Amino acid sequence: MTKFFKIALIGAALATLTACTGHVENRNKTCSYDYLLHPAISISKIIGGCGPTAE
Repeated sequence: MTKFFKIALIGAALATLTACTGHVENRNKTCSYDYLLHPAISISKIIGGCGPTAE
């Protein structure tokens, strides 16, 4: 029974993480980046790699 709970917990964590991904492009559509949980905490966004993003 303990093994079942471990597998269920890992499955729930993977389902949560894979559901919170996305893709953002800049205004000129010349640069884009993917994020895992939220675009504000993406490394590319933090360092300003793509400049202002499209609305």
